[in-house]
Amino acid sequence: MLKGKTVVLAVTGSIAAYKMANVARMLKKLGADVQVLMTRNATEFINPVTFETLTNHKCLIDTFDRNFQYSVEHVALAKAADVVLIAPASANVIGKIACGIADDMLTTTVMACPCKKLVAPAMNHNMLHNPIVEDNIKKLAAYGYGIITPDNGMLANGDIGDGRLPDEEVLVDHVIQEIAFEKDLAGKKVLVTAGATREPIDPVRFITNHSSGKMGIAIARAAARRGAEVTLVCGHAEAEMPRFCQVVRIMTAEDMYNEVTSRAAEQDIIIKAAAVADYTPETTADSKIKKSDSDMSIPLRRTKDILKSLGENKREGQLICGFSMETDNVLENSRKKLASKNCDMICANSLRTAGAGFGVDTNVITLITGDGADELPLMTKDEAAHRVLDKLLTL
Repeated sequence: MLKGKTVVLAVTGSIAAYKMANVARMLKKLGADVQVLMTRNATEFINPVTFETLTNHKCLIDTFDRNFQYSVEHVALAKAADVVLIAPASANVIGKIACGIADDMLTTTVMACPCKKLVAPAMNHNMLHNPIVEDNIKKLAAYGYGIITPDNGMLANGDIGDGRLPDEEVLVDHVIQEIAFEKDLAGKKVLVTAGATREPIDPVRFITNHSSGKMGIAIARAAARRGAEVTLVCGHAEAEMPRFCQVVRIMTAEDMYNEVTSRAAEQDIIIKAAAVADYTPETTADSKIKKSDSDMSIPLRRTKDILKSLGENKREGQLICGFSMETDNVLENSRKKLASKNCDMICANSLRTAGAGFGVDTNVITLITGDGADELPLMTKDEAAHRVLDKLLTL
């Protein structure tokens, strides 16, 4: 994912520096060329040899160290960097950079980097909320530095508060978000629905389906990584919510209909990947349900057709994409849906196809448009998400 990308990790003096060894390892596993800079104070918390072993590069600490190749001196490294992650970022280094002070290898290199810089503050709660530190962080944000919000929890001294360095997965996700993909959806607003709706029968039971939400969540994540402003309207899901998206949680089909239709007009692309229950009980939670030893009868009514409503109210230039889960006549039924719902594309798959369907991490999709059908092979849902977006950008 990060092959050919250079990531500079700038590690400062904080107990949280130990987390950065795993960050370096994770980035290397993704294919990145990882270069590590450390302040003198940082070496008191973690040995530079750790990073040198993980990255196969000399860890740079001393500006005047002559024991390294000229090609990796700070200006050359600054030119090569695709992104700089300053983590953990101490109050001292944040203050230096905010005031333009470059008095060691780390701050000198950061100052010389024209690429995006990400700052992950990590320090004591009271220090983080010192007005001077807060002003310095705001100043960096105003200069275009990305600020990764610290976590709240137990700090090194036992206090509970803000200031924890986020987990390694979060830090790596910020790097991926910044450099992994071309921002070909920048300036676009994309709304994605995902997950299963639940229609309550009574306080205990509900009507739903087997959707895990993985496909829709993968599409939302992919769109965000490609620069879109993403809104994810999500029902019940068995996958982690994506970062860098506005997530709106709902339960019923009515909830989803209201959220989607109220936001639809301002969207450039709408992708309905949610598995919405077709029926909802007519009864209220305390209504009596007819029941015998062998049968339960529940009065039902159809839920509103979200995709049809979107197609009927589609504005000029807007793209509508739906999903079609079929058991038989997949292409025929999906082409009918493309026409009847006034969609620009239908992503069709079959429950009978191995590796496709609910609850798995792979999918087999056919992308159906007015010009024909593209059958995609078995691939992960993350890969399929990008293929869906690629196709939509051609329409």
